[in-house]
Amino acid sequence: MIMAAALAAAPFSPAEASGLTVADYCDVSLAAPKRVKDMRPMADGISYCALSDDGRAIEVFSYKTGKKTSTLFSLDAVKGDVKISDFDGYSLSANEKKILLWNNEEKIYRRSFTAEFYVYDVMRGTLAKVSQRGPQRGAVISNDGRMVAYTYENNIYVANLDYKTDVAVTTDGMPNKIIYGIPDWGYEEEFGIDNTIRWSADDSMLAFVRFDETDVPEYRFDNYRSWCDAGAGADPYPAAYSYKYPLAGYPNSVVSVHSYNLDTRVVKKMDLPIGATDYVPSMEFDGEGSSLMVMLLNRDQNELRLFKVNPGSTVARQVLVENSSAWLSPAAYQMVEYRKQSFVIGSERDGWRHLYEYDYNGRQLRKITSGDYNVTAYYGRSAAGVDYVQTTSTGAINRVVESVDRSGRRSTLTAKEGTSAAAFSGNFSYFLLTYSSSTTPTRYTVCNAKGAKVVDVELNEEYAAKYASAPKMEFLTVKNDDGQDMNAFIIKPSGFDPSKKYPLMMYQYNGPDSQLVENRWMMDGIFYVASQGYVVAAVDGRGTGNRSREWANVVYKRLGQYETVDQIAGARYFASLPFVDAQRTCCFGWSYGGYMTLMELSQPGNPFKAGVAMAPVTDWHLYDSIYTERYMSTPQQNESGYEKGSALGRTNDMNKPLLIMSGTNDDNVHFDNTLRYTSRLTDESKLFEMMAFTGWEHSLRMCNAREMLFRRLVKFLDLNVKN
Repeated sequence: MIMAAALAAAPFSPAEASGLTVADYCDVSLAAPKRVKDMRPMADGISYCALSDDGRAIEVFSYKTGKKTSTLFSLDAVKGDVKISDFDGYSLSANEKKILLWNNEEKIYRRSFTAEFYVYDVMRGTLAKVSQRGPQRGAVISNDGRMVAYTYENNIYVANLDYKTDVAVTTDGMPNKIIYGIPDWGYEEEFGIDNTIRWSADDSMLAFVRFDETDVPEYRFDNYRSWCDAGAGADPYPAAYSYKYPLAGYPNSVVSVHSYNLDTRVVKKMDLPIGATDYVPSMEFDGEGSSLMVMLLNRDQNELRLFKVNPGSTVARQVLVENSSAWLSPAAYQMVEYRKQSFVIGSERDGWRHLYEYDYNGRQLRKITSGDYNVTAYYGRSAAGVDYVQTTSTGAINRVVESVDRSGRRSTLTAKEGTSAAAFSGNFSYFLLTYSSSTTPTRYTVCNAKGAKVVDVELNEEYAAKYASAPKMEFLTVKNDDGQDMNAFIIKPSGFDPSKKYPLMMYQYNGPDSQLVENRWMMDGIFYVASQGYVVAAVDGRGTGNRSREWANVVYKRLGQYETVDQIAGARYFASLPFVDAQRTCCFGWSYGGYMTLMELSQPGNPFKAGVAMAPVTDWHLYDSIYTERYMSTPQQNESGYEKGSALGRTNDMNKPLLIMSGTNDDNVHFDNTLRYTSRLTDESKLFEMMAFTGWEHSLRMCNAREMLFRRLVKFLDLNVKN
């Protein structure tokens, strides 16, 4: 066994003919195209606000001209005694008279953070600190801008800026036991929820979710700090890190929904039929802003119930129920918009993800979209009754922006190939088009409602020139063993010569509902691998997203089984190409893709010479409950599925060179996955290589971790595959 905490300072591999270095491919700050400022639509429908170039102001621009029209906020123009030197983010009150600003962010998990919050009065030009308490989380400004609700030490408080009061809404919140307003780890990671605090339209009511994680087992690991952290070597004892993390089959948080009356200061629990194992994946006020719309999801995640709740009386009425023979995808039911008289929600009931409209009595008014494609985003409806969506109507690898009129007639507003996304103005007269393809770096353009260009915002021409000679992605379809088409891509090496034979690296993810093969711009480490003389290829096998539900549902309760044979079928196809050396093939994946690497290398008869697994799940008993049980049910319900889908249970057939890597502080796929797997290999007297990223988390966004990962990967492949 070879353990490496860092790669020795060996010379870089030869630079490509293009002059690009490993950092140009792997360093996110270098490899990503320029992004436009965060353009936020304003209430007038014709303007948007965005940060200034120096990040010290919030400026207002015209959609029609792209020109600056005014300054909404500037650090240099704040009046009064309270001043700040910078800010990390902001949000506007609904009436746009106040701005909630925050700074001194401290990251917690993937999305969450603590910060110090301030409110800026646009008319007066003054700034007020929300609270004198310590760093807060999940702050939400009221619609009138006079109040801010936030969570501190797991309790909710409401700060009234006019009266300078700071009132506790709840009092029994306690770390690792009771949480108010902010989600637990599982909800944040798997439902994408930042906080659950919501204001009613008239600001008379506050609604929130209570999480009781008392019975959720506590997960602990030593917090080894990276050397690039300030003072990493100061304390010889690593800090202990612990948090509530429910593994598959273990207790989850028990949740309940509550309201708080700002006048009476009374907290009430909503009369909802929430079972001890149910989830609340969404809670919002309706289009009038007076009733709560609460989704309840059972633990198996195959039944969703939507309730309309009176936050004053607590009475709940069911308006919709959705069932599935497999799992209900959050991509469908979280695509929801509550309007004045009706609501729009996504569903995959007909085998594809489409939009349906209902009244608040639960009566279906119409099916807005239909066809053998998926709706991937709902942007909303104009005053003329036109709905705007993003779809896969031109193929699963593409995304197009479309309009749908009242009769259901679709009009495509953007290019039919590539990936287009829209951010509409408040009145749907304009939208910011974000477009890229496998050969076109990201471009930003303001368009009118018909899709005609109004003004270019950022074309990334300098960036495009820099990467003009970098390897490019090409698309094709590949058959699996059952004769079904799998979407695929291939990246040929720099200076490709079809008369030569190259080693092949299969890159994979293939998690359920995921998609790797997309016609969009990407520049990362796999292109660096191609630049070093490898053909890189990928296939989206059964279970992956944005095909039909029939395609996805095959893997239900059988994770790892069909994906493994599909990935191997893809590898055999690419190995048969005349410019690929079939004797020099390998595989590499990250997270679910790392799991795929281990499953494939231990599959009897696999064609791979070696493989690399980054941050792999090695047994589904070791991953979180919400994700795992969505596709597998609990271990108690599906013992054979867990057994057959365990890479840890297949080490007896692992006989290929393996490099396995992981971050020691990965709060998502724990380092323990890697340690258990390598421990078993050691017990079986099998050699392998391993690299630990000290103090780094799942995505390796810190310091130069990604660069080191791909340098190490290429060196391993050069020794074990290429030569």
